[in-house]
Amino acid sequence: MVDASHPTEELSPVLHDVGRPVRRVAMLSLHTSPVEQPGSGDAGGMNVYVSELSKRLAARGIEVDVYTRATSSSAPAEHRLADGVNVRSVVAGPFEGLVKTDLPGQMCPFVREVLRTEATFPHGHYDLVHSHYWLSGQVGTVLADRWGVPLVHAMHTMAKVKNASLAEGDAPEPATRVIGEQQVVAASDVLVANTADEAGQLIDLYSAPQQRIRVVHPGVDLDVFGAASTGGRTAARRRLGLPVGARVLLFVGRLQPLKAPDVLLRGVAALLAARPDLRTGLVVPVVGGPSGSGTDHPDALAKLATRLGIADVVRMVAPARHDQLANWYAAATMVCVPSYSESFGLVALEAQACGTPVVAARVGGLPVAVRDGVTGALVEGHNPHVWAEQLERLLDRPRLLQAMGDAATRHAAGFGWDRTAEETVRVYRDAALMPAVGADPLAMTS
Repeated sequence: MVDASHPTEELSPVLHDVGRPVRRVAMLSLHTSPVEQPGSGDAGGMNVYVSELSKRLAARGIEVDVYTRATSSSAPAEHRLADGVNVRSVVAGPFEGLVKTDLPGQMCPFVREVLRTEATFPHGHYDLVHSHYWLSGQVGTVLADRWGVPLVHAMHTMAKVKNASLAEGDAPEPATRVIGEQQVVAASDVLVANTADEAGQLIDLYSAPQQRIRVVHPGVDLDVFGAASTGGRTAARRRLGLPVGARVLLFVGRLQPLKAPDVLLRGVAALLAARPDLRTGLVVPVVGGPSGSGTDHPDALAKLATRLGIADVVRMVAPARHDQLANWYAAATMVCVPSYSESFGLVALEAQACGTPVVAARVGGLPVAVRDGVTGALVEGHNPHVWAEQLERLLDRPRLLQAMGDAATRHAAGFGWDRTAEETVRVYRDAALMPAVGADPLAMTS
């Protein structure tokens, strides 16, 4: 990594061809592949983001190669995700057993293998590098410099933000990441923020130049999740084997402290302690898998449900494909997103596209994804009793829930991935027209 103590203007100029059309992009997702199942390991919203954005960019005439680290010796080195989108898995370190905190040591091998792959193409093959998460951003700074092309970077999550709102017992992000993120911010030609709030965090916490930030909201697959809202809750529950008349409080996501599934379980326990009449017909599905390398197990959450006396209403469900996930969203009375930090919250958007209200923590991008009091409710903090009160208030108001569900469908319709792709294309054009980081604007015109 470069020395973070050097200010932006002291970085070596990266003189890319200003105004060069963007026809082919190297998309970097080092630590997780877009073809992995979201909801377990390190796969989550970012996987969906990279996959859906890449497909929509290709539909607009921009070819995309997604570079990711190979995690299986049997998986193909190249996978065609869609017309114009190839996922290239490069060998960088052992296939299995590495957790995310081990991956900084594999950045150099990753860079080497990407450069070897690019060397098989004609000169000037890529017009732009788009990196996701700080590990990929570190790689992207080297590749963009080597190829003389702009670097567009999306943080997705930020160490300083996460460390400011840690769950109890959760380990803080290391200084290595904080420094690495600062370096990526300094080296990027354009930084993509999910929300205006995230843009402000980039400026306030990382001294990012405002003129190099573009806000682009993530999207939702309206073909998959929008269609689920028309099928009806009763049909979805029958497909899943849920009681038609149940009250279903759904959690979807990785089982990690950051996502706070324990807050939901404690909130449900507090709810039933105050309102034992609600136990009959209550179902709390937890759809997701362990976080990290996969060596952890979700047993702790099931044991917590037992200790809280709610094991009879909690169902642990393995991560589901999008079509199956749409059934879960459509079947739910409410979807609960109690996270301690969310750069946006794709789960909240997907649920609303299915016509289901969302109860979410008022953190990160969730106030953009959820319209408080209109498409759901935002909860201050993570006190289980406060969550119980909010759940009780909504469960006692079925007409309000119905109105929120209708409004949720309309709200989510404005967040299709096509819109995200169109705005990203404009970001690419801006990046191509900008003088590179560290370049002298006057020299560029001489």
